[in-house]
Amino acid sequence: MTDTPYNPADTEEDEISLLDLLQTVVDNLRLLVLGPLAVGVVALAVSFVIPPIYTAKTQFLPPQQQQSAAASMLASLGGFGGLAGAAAGLKNPSDQYIAFMKSNAIEDALIERFKLQERYKADFKTDARKSLEANTRITAGKDGLISAEFDDKDPQFAADVANAYVQELRTLLGKLAVTEAQQRRVFFEKQLLQSKDKLIQAEAALKSTGISGSVLKSNPASAVAGVAALQAQVTAQEVKLGAMRGYLAESAPDFKQAMNELATLRAQLGKQEKDTTGDAAGQGDYVAKYRDFKYHETLFELFAKQYELAKVDEAREGAVVQVLDAAQPPERKAKPKKALIAIIATLATGFALLLFVFIRQALRNANQDTESAQKLSALKASWHKAIGKTR
Repeated sequence: MTDTPYNPADTEEDEISLLDLLQTVVDNLRLLVLGPLAVGVVALAVSFVIPPIYTAKTQFLPPQQQQSAAASMLASLGGFGGLAGAAAGLKNPSDQYIAFMKSNAIEDALIERFKLQERYKADFKTDARKSLEANTRITAGKDGLISAEFDDKDPQFAADVANAYVQELRTLLGKLAVTEAQQRRVFFEKQLLQSKDKLIQAEAALKSTGISGSVLKSNPASAVAGVAALQAQVTAQEVKLGAMRGYLAESAPDFKQAMNELATLRAQLGKQEKDTTGDAAGQGDYVAKYRDFKYHETLFELFAKQYELAKVDEAREGAVVQVLDAAQPPERKAKPKKALIAIIATLATGFALLLFVFIRQALRNANQDTESAQKLSALKASWHKAIGKTR
């Protein structure tokens, strides 16, 4: 391997190139200084013409789910306690509420409320949604708070829309069963209505037998009432097992314990029915109807307790949006940032002019060099020829 011999001409050529670049900058110093400054001044003047945009911000705490407390209260009543674990909460509930606020339901409500189609001059509601989303930012912080920001030329309007997001979220949550307690309340409300209808039918059937009130207090009636209560408990335990199958395996200890409880209740029911058959003989159709009535009555009471408990849990959990900072009309505009616009325009223009000056000087040098001039002429000819073919 041989070393390349040192050639002083190379160093001289590099020095001359650097000096040429510096000379080019000095020769065009007025253009490189005054040009960017002029563009920066123009950009600053234009920024004063741009209408100011104000940003209103509201912060709120989303509803908090307290599943463990609700489950402990349900366990004290038994029956449907297993349903407490059926509704699992989200790992990050804030994401769910942000999705609600970005949903078409809330956006359409805001569009109708503030007549945004007319304000944004949108022919279709879809276009109004896009404009609304472009001016809205909804984020969740690590502190658990959700922030909603809205931009508009009118500070009061920006504050009104930001606060309206929270109001519409409250309205939507009132229609949806989001928390565990709300889901249980909806479930037991449906069960309660069904059991109420069946209880009314059973009561009407019992009255049709013509049995007097004194007969209802007799020993056979009491015995039949006990059987009906056991039947209701068996039904409650079966519903509990049905719910547990949704989130527990059959080999789980809690599931096995619930199965044993159901087997015990069924055994007690079988024994009670056997003992009651002889005592209730001779009562005819009354016994069956009375037992059916007491069964539905007990079931109705169980569902009523669970429904009331779910309502208490719902009120205690508070599916309520707690506003920390309501949006106020901003006193200062958020954009445009005049100084930033002027600085960016100045720097961008300076870079573009510097590049232009260097390219122009390179072309001048190429024209002065005979070989470079020939190459440049050939390049221009090829360029014109290519343009002629395209035409």
